[in-house]
Amino acid sequence: MVKFPEAERRLFHNVFVCRRCKSKIKASNMKVISRKVSCRKCGSNALRAIRRK
Repeated sequence: MVKFPEAERRLFHNVFVCRRCKSKIKASNMKVISRKVSCRKCGSNALRAIRRK
């Protein structure tokens, strides 16, 4: 889908999706793993990496 690395980095690097309300959140991997990041919209800690097509 993405043709050059700058665009891939901008779209997919450190981007996570809330499993409850499907909103996008940009945070570091270590903070997401240690559950320090929560969703702004619903407050959930259940995040997943954004899907790459």
